[in-house]
Amino acid sequence: MSMISVKDVSFSYNEKKQSLKNIYLEIEKGDWIAILGHNGSGKSTLAKTLVGLLEPQTGEIVIDGIVLNEDSAFELRKRIGIVFQNPDNQFVGVTVRDDIAFGMENLCVPREEMIDRIDFYAKKVDMQDYLDKQPSNLSGGQKQRVAIAGILAMRSDVLIFDEATSMLDPFTKNDLIEYIKSLNKEGFTIIMITHDVNEALLADKILILNQGEVYAYDDTVNLLKNKEAFEKSHLELPLALQVASELKDDMIKDKLWEYILMK
Repeated sequence: MSMISVKDVSFSYNEKKQSLKNIYLEIEKGDWIAILGHNGSGKSTLAKTLVGLLEPQTGEIVIDGIVLNEDSAFELRKRIGIVFQNPDNQFVGVTVRDDIAFGMENLCVPREEMIDRIDFYAKKVDMQDYLDKQPSNLSGGQKQRVAIAGILAMRSDVLIFDEATSMLDPFTKNDLIEYIKSLNKEGFTIIMITHDVNEALLADKILILNQGEVYAYDDTVNLLKNKEAFEKSHLELPLALQVASELKDDMIKDKLWEYILMK
């Protein structure tokens, strides 16, 4: 059984244009999925439907065997969490401790257990020394770590990163990517929405959205060899992948692909 199953989902903000059109998608537990697409392709809209922030007009979303609807949304938000591009949009507490606690308070986690979880997950993201600091005084990478800790503290099995690295400096971005790798190795299901094809190379599978539709969905190695899928979706392959795709010697080509796609 899939961890996430999206069945014929459509959504529109207005009558003139559909933001999502008949989306079908299966994500297995422990997968790392990268979602690519040009601006307005439906990436963030899809993410918001997966966490119940938007309700599809047609179709259904099933998470870990449970249909996402008004009755189940509260329970399912324990299992799937989202980190937005700007973590400031997620901060509501006066301190880091308050922010990590916020989601658990909504889930009515007992106080003693909440305290234990705050300490445990703050350590997991290396923010245990900042629990009494104001979020506004943290760096971008530290804010993202706090946002991740808040989701982990809610015991989320699925983590969605919606352009979560786009505002970070290269050092902080690399640090966060390494941490996401470690979470995936621990068994967390990762969904990363990104404009950066180099980030997408880390994923097990890539989903390309184009004008609200699934244009392509395949294993990373297979899809990155499909230049046409990227060109027609207005996406550009990294130079190394363009070079690899043009090589005529299949043995050298395969070796270069293997090297480029090493995680």
